[in-house]
Amino acid sequence: MTDEKRPRKRDLLWGGMSLERTVSTPTDHAVPFSLRVAAGYAWRLLLIAAAVGVIIWIIIQLKLLVIPLLVGILITALLWPAFEWMLRKHFPRWLAIVIALLGTLAIVAGLVWLVAWQVSLEWSQVQTRSLEAVDEFRKYLTNGPLHLSETDIQHYIDQGFTLIQEQAQLLWSGALAIGTTFGHVAVGALLTVFILICLLADGGGIWGWATKLFPKAARPAVDAAARNGWRTVVSYAKTQLLVATIDSIGIGLGAFLLGVPLAIPVAVLVFLGAFIPIVGAVATGAVAVFLALVYNDPWNALWMLVVVIGVQQLEGHILQPILMGSAVKVHPLAVVLVVAGGSMIAGIPGALFAVPLAAFVNVVAVTLSSGSWKTGGKPAGDLIWSTVPRERQRRNT
Repeated sequence: MTDEKRPRKRDLLWGGMSLERTVSTPTDHAVPFSLRVAAGYAWRLLLIAAAVGVIIWIIIQLKLLVIPLLVGILITALLWPAFEWMLRKHFPRWLAIVIALLGTLAIVAGLVWLVAWQVSLEWSQVQTRSLEAVDEFRKYLTNGPLHLSETDIQHYIDQGFTLIQEQAQLLWSGALAIGTTFGHVAVGALLTVFILICLLADGGGIWGWATKLFPKAARPAVDAAARNGWRTVVSYAKTQLLVATIDSIGIGLGAFLLGVPLAIPVAVLVFLGAFIPIVGAVATGAVAVFLALVYNDPWNALWMLVVVIGVQQLEGHILQPILMGSAVKVHPLAVVLVVAGGSMIAGIPGALFAVPLAAFVNVVAVTLSSGSWKTGGKPAGDLIWSTVPRERQRRNT
């Protein structure tokens, strides 16, 4: 008797009755099919949302560990092109790590020194101009279209002081928390440096150990998907570093030529803000325009706005494609929504890590779902952040 004709045990036990049955009731027939499908999707989405919520809650509870880890990974991605170049040039790994760390510390120390130098140099002028701006604002409130009297202005000022006094306990609690925050920042900075050194020294070994946490059959897919995600994060970091450099130099130089005070701190602020895509550039550019409006005049602020828009357009459409050799394909709406969601969940760190984290997850999901991990090719699908190489013209033979 062949295996196909041999009766199975479950058939003998259940009298040949099929076990694949669908239990239905009159109520099921009364419910429209589309509603049943929607309900099926609904409870599955609720389970997924609950799982994501638990993960976010755990991350928030462990934020003192998670934030240094993410900062270390992001800095590693920023340093990776230069670090990899040194390894290709047969630099000893320890020497490449030392050069990368010292170079990073030198850049940070230089920026801090420049900011402190200009603030100390222009502080007296800024203080004097601030008092003049306050007086001009009071005159505008009095003589402008609002026609407020000095009594009304003083009344609003008193209301402000009263509100501060009412919130004194909350402010005092926040002041007490500052010392703890400074301690957390110091510990987080040391932890970030340690993570950075470990990733540069033995990132491959760490990842090899991490893949062993997955079932053996799933390791090839996990490894390929994560490597695609890592390449995306490195591309993102390289792009944002270029954007930050161009924007900070252009806007800082424009502020200096227009006579806007604190041009170097503005440039540094633009550099840091550019690592939050789209939103950061808009916010820091608004700061430059605001300083020009308050400390100079509306026409100066208008020219500062022209400089900010011009630099960003020049960087996005001309310099970046030329210098990188590729055009960056970004869905602006997706980026803005991701940044907004990240800031709502985790504040400034959430806004900083939202896009690279979402891009990493997106690439990993597309790699796994498209099956490109089997062929080793690039993931094919809709990506939040991807680079699109320019097509080179073929030479006529």
